Amino acid sequence: MRFAVLLILLGLPIADVVITAQLARWTGVPLWGCLAGSTVAGLLLLRSERIAFRARTVATLHGEQLLLRGLLDSGRKVLAAFLLIAPGIVTDVVALVLLALPLNVGQRFGAQTAAAGRATSRHGSFDSLDADYRRID
Repeated sequence: MRFAVLLILLGLPIADVVITAQLARWTGVPLWGCLAGSTVAGLLLLRSERIAFRARTVATLHGEQLLLRGLLDSGRKVLAAFLLIAPGIVTDVVALVLLALPLNVGQRFGAQTAAAGRATSRHGSFDSLDADYRRID
């Protein structure tokens, strides 16, 4: 059993790099270009998710967002970032599928919170805005 787990853990990255080398040879793209491009994309995704996770945690502490949805979304993106950093095209495809999962079904595009649509000021929040306007026909 231990041998099977060791074979899987060592065999997957080796097979992934071999498949990537075959694909690079078939398309004419240098192998280092494929590996470096996916590594840079993974690092950028990990960096942006680190910043977004901080904002999501603060929103959760203020009661503006659900804890489980934020953790699930962040975990999915971090796992996809690590899969992009790992060498190989197969892990990159798995990462892209993981990023394409529709986990935020029922929400509008962009970050939505419980306070979305409400304006805030220095003195608190309010539900209406007073403004001057004129109609131009």
